[in-house]
Amino acid sequence: MPDFFYRGRDAEGRQVEGFQDAASQSALVQLLRRQDITPTRIEVAKKKRSAKTQSGPVAKDDALPWLTRVLRRRVKLDELIMFCRQMHALTRSGIPLMRAINGLADATASPRLSQVLTDVARSLTQGNTLSMAMRAHPDAFNDLFVSMIHMGETTGRLDSAFQQLIGHLEREKDTRKRLSAATRYPLFVSVSITLAMLTVTFKVIPAFSGVFASLGAELPWPTRVLIGTSNFMLTSWPYLLVLITAAVYGLMRWKRTPKGAIHWDHGLLKLPLLGRLFERIALGRFARPFAMMLDAGVPMLQALQVSARTVGNRYIGSGIEQMVTGIERGESLLTTASSSGLFNPLILQMIAVGEETGNVSELLVDIADFYDQEVDYDLKRMTELIEPILLAFMGIMVVILILGVFLPMWDLGSAYGS
Repeated sequence: MPDFFYRGRDAEGRQVEGFQDAASQSALVQLLRRQDITPTRIEVAKKKRSAKTQSGPVAKDDALPWLTRVLRRRVKLDELIMFCRQMHALTRSGIPLMRAINGLADATASPRLSQVLTDVARSLTQGNTLSMAMRAHPDAFNDLFVSMIHMGETTGRLDSAFQQLIGHLEREKDTRKRLSAATRYPLFVSVSITLAMLTVTFKVIPAFSGVFASLGAELPWPTRVLIGTSNFMLTSWPYLLVLITAAVYGLMRWKRTPKGAIHWDHGLLKLPLLGRLFERIALGRFARPFAMMLDAGVPMLQALQVSARTVGNRYIGSGIEQMVTGIERGESLLTTASSSGLFNPLILQMIAVGEETGNVSELLVDIADFYDQEVDYDLKRMTELIEPILLAFMGIMVVILILGVFLPMWDLGSAYGS
């Protein structure tokens, strides 16, 4: 049998490659599929394998330099929306799939998306379906995207699948824009306050401390606090920088662990002002894609599993995965949703009505609309509350600086006048 070299992606999206004996390329594709590997490249091996290069997949992503993995650009949401619009128009017009993918790979202005589509086209030539080819690129196409494409292929309505994805991605883009607009002003003010405090600490206070020391009198407590803080920062900033860097690095490593990610996302839900907002955004991301997949004919268990990975919050995702376990035991959607503790009584009542009438997907769309309205309200309320809080904080900082800097001068002026 001929010896083949292959490269592909495993079930976790990692790039793997290796050598394998097979009767033909088609037989190798079937063999790799049984191993949950989506091949992106297959060719006859040009030279014999060495003793070190045995059959079987070898993960390659972990061997990439750390900086390369960090800097590798992801496909932007706008680029993905434009790709779906173009694919919807092409598939609706009856353009062959291979021709459509190759044409978009050449026409797109995004180098990363062009590379992804080129790999997808190569995978199609090797006998893979479009959903299998896309599954090999989880950084561009998430589980929801792949599941919708798979159902479009199964039902022969690929153009409808792309149309539904357009609506979902545009709503996701709108949510991100609203969240960015609501946090832009508080972030700007916070950065400005931080820079002002650092400037005062490292430049202004050291200049005044020499003058205050020459007075020979006891300084007011605000001045002593400012001078002590400034001296501590001037002498200890290298150690503080190392400590902060180590703490941030440790936190990021902890967040990458399954347990750490769940605890971190649970903590985000408990933040004042922001916690309820994050929760409603995540539940909205669950309800609408869940309804979309049910409408497309995706089985409920698979739809729940995919939704759990696309909500953007691992804690809520783990609660949805517990719903999957309950449904597998034969419980109803209402029972599992109630036991998860994620939904309020109003939402549970809507789910109950949906199960009784057989229109669960329609009620889920109403639930998603309800969460969207609540997110709009929370964003406006958050903006209204944060502005006076930031202004009060700025006022307190200014008062402390004024008292610390000018009280000794006033005391000196009074002493000189007397």
